[in-house]
Amino acid sequence: MLIAVLASIVIIAINPLKSILGATTARADVELHQIHDALYMYYFDNRFWPADVSRGLPSGLEFYLGPGEWPRAPFNDVSEYDWDNFTGSDGRQVLQVSVRFCPLGAPDECEFPRADWAANFDYHSSYYWCIQGVCKAHPNKPDDHPGYCANCGGSN
Repeated sequence: MLIAVLASIVIIAINPLKSILGATTARADVELHQIHDALYMYYFDNRFWPADVSRGLPSGLEFYLGPGEWPRAPFNDVSEYDWDNFTGSDGRQVLQVSVRFCPLGAPDECEFPRADWAANFDYHSSYYWCIQGVCKAHPNKPDDHPGYCANCGGSN
């Protein structure tokens, strides 16, 4: 046991940025899953999904997320969660929660994670949690636009 603890300390000391990114990504995954669960509770109570919002979470969802203000996405100072409800490339409804890395309307202020999965990201890219449909990085971009699906385990 002691050797395992010492080994983990050495690994963290050798590559702290990678360890921080791993913790940040794990936190984002937990929060995306919690938002996913809250959206299902919203749906079961209301019998419809919330409308799409432009950067942010839908009004009324805070009741299902618990008291207080829901945090910004954990990757950096500008990342935020975004609820997407749109028609996909196959004509069916797409439901997803995305992490956006750029302030709305400010493509020069993007802050992307230093991760392999974000290497080709641009203003329209996202780290997203797919709930239903052909999910993708951005509703207005092609299905193969650079993005990363957290619960699908893959990049576009």
